Amino acid sequence: MVVVPLAKPAIEPQSAPSAETTTSMPWARIAAAGTLLAGGALLLNGKRQAGVAVAAAGTALALLEQQEMIRSWWNQLPGYLEEAQQLLGHVQGAVDELAFQQQKLTKILSR
Repeated sequence: MVVVPLAKPAIEPQSAPSAETTTSMPWARIAAAGTLLAGGALLLNGKRQAGVAVAAAGTALALLEQQEMIRSWWNQLPGYLEEAQQLLGHVQGAVDELAFQQQKLTKILSR
């Protein structure tokens, strides 16, 4: 009988992945999405109070997950409000000018 040596496999079987290599599930994001979906389903089924309450809870979870984004939006809010105020000022000026021109035209046509 002849004994043939078996070659060592080129690829070693992988051991179980360590805790460092596995990615953790984003549970807060999943919970927020599920809660928002459940709130939407309740609203579509006519259960308004329960739907709004569940959707509010989902929104709170989503806000907790995205604190940095909310903080940056909050810091940029005064600039947006100032731009909106300037735009409203321009609109008010245009409306005032239009009212003045209307009065002039009314005086001219009434003669």
